[in-house]
Amino acid sequence: MNKTALLLPLLLVAGGAHAQQANACPQLDASTGLTWEYRGGNGADFCRALRADGSEAFGMYISKKPTFSPQRSNRVENGSIGGREVQWYRAELAGQPGIEARETLLKLDDGRSAHVWMQAPSQDQLQQSFELTRDIDFSTRRTAKAIAGQ
Repeated sequence: MNKTALLLPLLLVAGGAHAQQANACPQLDASTGLTWEYRGGNGADFCRALRADGSEAFGMYISKKPTFSPQRSNRVENGSIGGREVQWYRAELAGQPGIEARETLLKLDDGRSAHVWMQAPSQDQLQQSFELTRDIDFSTRRTAKAIAGQ
């Protein structure tokens, strides 16, 4: 019984840390069925939106310094993420011909940048990924960081 009493606080701390990490990623619309896989460090947040089968719908890297430098010649589509207009750029994936890949750079209100990317085996599936990013809510991520004192 003492072992259980000692382990309970550790489990609560671990659960709290996971909740704080999840808050580092923007809010996903609940209807998407997606969940975040999160990794962080060195002032940056790496977030992958995963489908129920574990495949990546899209991902993003949020940091003070952009990790992506858009090339105007690769601009292919206009779109929106969380109500903000963006330009999507074609990305090349070495060793994966036939994969449709797009990426963009989004300036956030807190001064950081979000490099967002997606990959799909077809144009139809790429369009589905665009739909999933349209309702992302970055304001909840900022609020969670402010509450955590970051």
